[in-house]
Amino acid sequence: MRRPNLDMKVFRDRRAALANMAQGAAIIIPSHPDYLRNNDVSHSYRQDTNFYYLTGFEESESVLVIRPGQTPETVLFVRPKDVVRETWDGFRYGPEGAEKEFGVDQAFLMSEFDQKIVELLKPVNKIYYRWNIDSEFDLKMLSFLERVRVAHGRGWNLLTVSDVNDLLGELRVIKSAHDVSIMRRACEISANAHVEAMKFVRPGVTERQVQGVLLGSFYMQGADREGYGSIVASGANATTLHYVFNDQVCQDGDLLLIDAGAEYQFYTGDITRTFPVNGKFTEPQRRVYDRVLELQKSLCQSVKPGMTIGEFQTRTIDELTQLMLDLKLLSGTHKQCVESAAYRRYYPHGVSHFLGMDVHDAGMYHDEDGQSRVLEPGIAFTIEPGLYIPADDQQAPEELRGIGIRIEDDVVVTASGCEVLTSGVPKDVSEMEEIIGRRN
Repeated sequence: MRRPNLDMKVFRDRRAALANMAQGAAIIIPSHPDYLRNNDVSHSYRQDTNFYYLTGFEESESVLVIRPGQTPETVLFVRPKDVVRETWDGFRYGPEGAEKEFGVDQAFLMSEFDQKIVELLKPVNKIYYRWNIDSEFDLKMLSFLERVRVAHGRGWNLLTVSDVNDLLGELRVIKSAHDVSIMRRACEISANAHVEAMKFVRPGVTERQVQGVLLGSFYMQGADREGYGSIVASGANATTLHYVFNDQVCQDGDLLLIDAGAEYQFYTGDITRTFPVNGKFTEPQRRVYDRVLELQKSLCQSVKPGMTIGEFQTRTIDELTQLMLDLKLLSGTHKQCVESAAYRRYYPHGVSHFLGMDVHDAGMYHDEDGQSRVLEPGIAFTIEPGLYIPADDQQAPEELRGIGIRIEDDVVVTASGCEVLTSGVPKDVSEMEEIIGRRN
């Protein structure tokens, strides 16, 4: 049997914490759907994050149902054991294996789901589910919600359905010591790969070759996959925030922006570094880079419990706006440029996002009153100020056109400050210039 190398107590504890938040309700989480890549070839499969977070179970075509306080409380619906299909597609646990190995109360075949779900939902008064992920399962939800209503008889309304992320997001946003230990490894793998990419880069290599170095390093270190599609953007490509082509040649005199992270045991790193292809910054490049780096370092050093997410963005806007004025990218007063959001021409994104099992992880950024979330130990997030000057921007000084710079690290809040999880990859100019192109 392909036994999972997992501590099932971690998953039981997560389910127990969720149950305490959802008494009287039911949580329904289908596995992530399979999608065809082309013809009969599927995209590489990854389990739904919430499903994995609560079970550790990675098979597709499955559904998790949790009914806090009911018997059975945790139910899995899974694919059957099938020797023929396993010959083609690999091992399956089946209901008996799923129940035994993953510590759920009961497991059934997926073919029994439509029959059993109505009885499972009769005792509950609310459902937590996330719409618009799997349209086919959404239709199933609507169907059995109506069947539950009919089963209760005249005068019974449809069960209320709320977003499961309202609950799970608040569990996932605070990382346990176990979570942080896995994140450290994901970030270590990511950092090592960035260093390898720096060593490989020189004029004439392609962005895709650099991406290949990143991916090779990820997998050689034991990563499961990329945490997201890698951005490898040379020259003016770096001014496109989510550049995806990765198909150009890295030119002498250009900067290269790499935004990439490895996923390890379902947690991901997220690192961005920007550096010169030939190993030496030009004077205009260095002028911009040093100021962005100074801000990024200062933000990392300032993290502590009690601060708010909004404070980082406000400070970033203030300082980058001043940089834009100093570089003659904007005109007018600082106050005018901030109030009119003129800075968005060159800095259109936020300075941070939560990080964990998803690269843009779950959790609320504001409370019910609209106030920015207060940081507390266990919250992990990125710090990534940037400045992007399009190559065709006639408003910008000519020597700055086509410069795109972002510097990103991952931090987790501690009792007294923060731990920078991605310190293993350099960002100081002197350190980067020592290793760029120094392939062994």
